[in-house]
Amino acid sequence: MNFLAHIYLSFDDKEITLGNFFADHIRGNKFKHFPDKIQKGILLHREIDTFTDAHPTARQSSKRLHKNYSHYSRVIVDIYYDHFLAKNWSDYSDVPLDEYVENFYDLLEDNYDILPMPTKRMMPYMIADNWLLNYANLAGIDRVLNGMNRRTKNKSRMNFAILDLEEHYTEFENEFTSFFEELITFSNQKFISLCKD
Repeated sequence: MNFLAHIYLSFDDKEITLGNFFADHIRGNKFKHFPDKIQKGILLHREIDTFTDAHPTARQSSKRLHKNYSHYSRVIVDIYYDHFLAKNWSDYSDVPLDEYVENFYDLLEDNYDILPMPTKRMMPYMIADNWLLNYANLAGIDRVLNGMNRRTKNKSRMNFAILDLEEHYTEFENEFTSFFEELITFSNQKFISLCKD
């Protein structure tokens, strides 16, 4: 899953949210210096990724893209799924998306000193272009996919993936909806279990 889903699946716990958000910027076990709850957020992120990668519905979405995008397919599906979460946000939260996102940016700014360096580098762009809010529209997703393609030096051809999304929009949305219900249940169980320890 991509940024918005990981933030959402932290169940409004601020420290878990931080760890779950920046976990991709942490290698191996190099997170022991963080406060306990942030460490648990990193572990929760990894559990979510493992569950997603193995899930037949997420794999089905990825398979639809594999011919054109090879191993980048999973990354693209993560971005698509964040789009559907943002677009259908009111189905999942009583807090409007723009308010939810602003609260998250405030959380990042309040904890800037402890963020990993790659997160600190990314953060100004994320906030200035309001990535999380703009996931809700196709123009925002198109910008994300173009940015990802530039980062792969045009090898991934992810800039074309907006066309696949438009062509198979209903299938991807249905897959997201069915998968995300299961992911919420799984993540909530992991969250409870991690917070007990």
